[in-house]
Amino acid sequence: MSTTEPPRSGQNFRRETALIPAASISGRALVTVIAIMTLLATMAAGLSLLVYEASSEWRAAIGQEMTIQVRPVVGRDVDKDVAQAIEAARSVGGVAAATALDRAQSEKLLEPWLGVGLDLKELPVPRLIVLRLDPTARLDLPALRKAVAERAPSATLDDHRFWLERLAAMANALVAVAVGVFLLILFAMGTAVAFATRGAMAGNREIVDVLHFVGAADGYIAHQFQRHFFRLGLKGAAIGGVAGVVAFILGSFLIRLWSSNSAEAQFELLFGAFSLSWLGYLLIAMVTLGIAALTGGVSRLIVFRRLRGLD
Repeated sequence: MSTTEPPRSGQNFRRETALIPAASISGRALVTVIAIMTLLATMAAGLSLLVYEASSEWRAAIGQEMTIQVRPVVGRDVDKDVAQAIEAARSVGGVAAATALDRAQSEKLLEPWLGVGLDLKELPVPRLIVLRLDPTARLDLPALRKAVAERAPSATLDDHRFWLERLAAMANALVAVAVGVFLLILFAMGTAVAFATRGAMAGNREIVDVLHFVGAADGYIAHQFQRHFFRLGLKGAAIGGVAGVVAFILGSFLIRLWSSNSAEAQFELLFGAFSLSWLGYLLIAMVTLGIAALTGGVSRLIVFRRLRGLD
C-alpha cells in the first residue's frame, strides 16, 4: 500500500531540481572554454594598454627633446665644435637647455647594439648634445638649423619627428591588432555560449515546451537560463581573469630575471616595465565582469528567440 499523502487543496508545487542542472559535463567544459577565452582576452587588453601607455610616454619624451650630433672630423677640434653648437642652440628661442654628453655617455648609448666591454677609443664616436625644448615658446626650426650649421659645420640637427611618427604608427598598429584579437575572442566566446544554450534547451525541450504552453512567461524561462549561464560565465571569467593577472606578474618577474641589461632596456623602451598599472588591473576586472554579463545576455537572447518560434 502506498503511504504517499495525497496533495492538499491549494498546495503549491515546485520542481525539486533546477530547470538546468547546476553541474554537468557540458557546464564544466563551458567553464573551461570561458576561462581560456578570458585569459586570452585579458592578455590582449593588457598588452594593448601597455603599448598605448608606452607610446604616450615616447611622444611626451621625444616631443620635448631634440639632439645635435657632432661628428669627429679630421682637422677640427670636436670639443670646440660641441661648445660652438651649444652656444648656437642656446641663442635660438624655444630652446630651454642644451647639454652635451661626454664620450663615456655617448659610448654607453651604443652598448645595446655593440655589447658591453668593447674598447671604442679608436672609433670616431659622435658626440651628442641634448636640447630641451620650451613648451611655452615656439621653436624656429630653420633658424636653429642655420645657427648650428654656421657655428659647427660638423654638427647635424635631429628633430626626431620622423622616428616619432614611425614609432607612433607602429604602436597604433599593435593596439589595433590587439583590439581586433580581443573582439574576435569575444565573438568566439559568444558563439560557444550560443551553442551551449541551444544544447541545454534541447536537453530540456519537453520541460521548456510544457512551461511555455501552460502559460509560463517567456521572461521567467529565459531568466532560468540566463542565471545558469551567468554563473558559469562568472566562474570561468574569474578563473581566466586571475590567470591573466598572474601571467602579467610572472612575465614581468621573468623578464627582469632573465634579460640582460641592454636587452631589458630595449624591451622597456617598447613596453615599459611590462607591469600593469592600477588602470590595467581595473581593465582586467571590467573584462571579467563584462564576459560574465555577455554569457548571460547571449543565453537570454537565444532562449527568447527559441520561445518566439514556439508561438
